[in-house]
Amino acid sequence: MSKVWFITGASKGFGREWAEAALERGDSVAATARKVETLDALVEKYGDRILPLQLDVTDRAADIDAVKKAAENFGHLDVVVNNAGYGHFGMIEELTEDEVRAQLETNLFGALWVTQAALPIMREQGSGHIIQVSSIGGISAFPTVGAYHASKWALEGFSQSLSQEVKGFGIDVTLIEPGGFSTDWSGPSASRSEELEAYAAVREEAAKRPSANDPGDPTATRGAILKVVDAEQPPLRIFFGRAPLEIATKDYESRLATWNEWQPVSLEAHGK
Repeated sequence: MSKVWFITGASKGFGREWAEAALERGDSVAATARKVETLDALVEKYGDRILPLQLDVTDRAADIDAVKKAAENFGHLDVVVNNAGYGHFGMIEELTEDEVRAQLETNLFGALWVTQAALPIMREQGSGHIIQVSSIGGISAFPTVGAYHASKWALEGFSQSLSQEVKGFGIDVTLIEPGGFSTDWSGPSASRSEELEAYAAVREEAAKRPSANDPGDPTATRGAILKVVDAEQPPLRIFFGRAPLEIATKDYESRLATWNEWQPVSLEAHGK
């Protein structure tokens, strides 16, 4: 049976790729974008199988309305993809309050509001799949993108809780954790803090990361996302790309080594 998708941030990047992948195989898609005209080409090609919706995910009331419209238009809702988001670049000392709040409003709260809007519909259906677009930056962290990491680590946390809360209702949750891809995530879509000269060397070193210089092909993720949503038992977490597994392995090996080294102090802190 064909599926009904709700995808935020469908104007470009992963959102656009996955909307096209779904539509090409005969599924229906409610696609959102801040500028709805960016979806015109999809409407011309796929007609009433796509419902274009203008949406700023930071607007909770608008999120609820958009999800409701999608379900009413197509009759049900199978897959919700929280893809809308952007990267903010800035050392922790450089971040302004407005910059951090804006990053969290989009990447964290936008996904939370859309998720909350979809859950009553999916509970009533007794089925559904929520896809949260996280990042390797949702489980590891690097200099220059601390605010972004804060948003994705929070997304990871509430989504893991969510997966346990809704399993009994037939709802699956999957966190997609891509490495670097050839999208404009670090280009036009990104925002940047005013730089302090004191961090010039840190910035230069961060730019040398191998994963930042071997980007994946966004189009190649089309088949991968379809395998995830079609799986009988989809994963809670899955990496997209070559680099994430190596990064995660090194990070978690280091964490385990440190925790074990300091376990005597941990036990001391427990008391009797």
